[in-house]
Amino acid sequence: MRPARLGAVSYLNTKPLVRGLESRPHLFDVRFDVPAICATLLHEGRVDVGLIPAIEYLRGDYRIVPGIAIGSDGMVDSVAIFSKVPIERVQTLALDISSRTSVALTRILCAKHWGMAPAFTPAEPDVARMLARADAALVIGDPALDIDAARVGATKIDLGEAWKAMTGLPFVYAAWTGRDGVLDQEQVAELQAARARGEAELDAIARETAPGDAAGADKVLRYLRDTLRYGLGDREIAGLERFHELAVDLGLAPARRPLRFFP
Repeated sequence: MRPARLGAVSYLNTKPLVRGLESRPHLFDVRFDVPAICATLLHEGRVDVGLIPAIEYLRGDYRIVPGIAIGSDGMVDSVAIFSKVPIERVQTLALDISSRTSVALTRILCAKHWGMAPAFTPAEPDVARMLARADAALVIGDPALDIDAARVGATKIDLGEAWKAMTGLPFVYAAWTGRDGVLDQEQVAELQAARARGEAELDAIARETAPGDAAGADKVLRYLRDTLRYGLGDREIAGLERFHELAVDLGLAPARRPLRFFP
């Protein structure tokens, strides 16, 4: 079987899931992009499997690699709204265009949790420019980790925490997803092994991410080890199904699909 073309996310939160994959060229050909681009490449058939935003599963006849996801059970730190006013008073909200799942989650929380209907506008993830033209800004990924909310005159509202408060469930942001038949059992097993390898080597990943910076490496380690979750068990599946249900109810996705997995 030819190497599977993998589209991975270029953010820090992906590093534990791709540990060692680039040294398996007989199994995988890996490229890195922002989440929305990963999804587009999968939909267009330019990659075989993508670590795509969770909502994008509903846009094709796909399968999920079992046991692996990027999620959180409460606070996530890297998916947040930065608001200049109390959240219930937000009238305009700029949306980071990098991830469609985070945009859908924001719309769901506005409608179902905070009971508001602001005007949404897409934007590049530059929080200062976003807040110059809107009451609040959704920012995701590494940029969200680095923003000092007080410095930009805003309050940080963590969307993983808001989702947990509303549903009591974990939230799944992304999962390895592709069409049936594009992975064999060896490739599925290697993706699962990469997750295990990455979780066992979080200290090394943190040091590699912030070389020579002990405080920076400690911040990375706490994010990867204490904040994020990389499993896809029963509670995570329940959270993903609830997210899909709410997204479809609000017209953010075409229709619900049962979750199906690679063997």
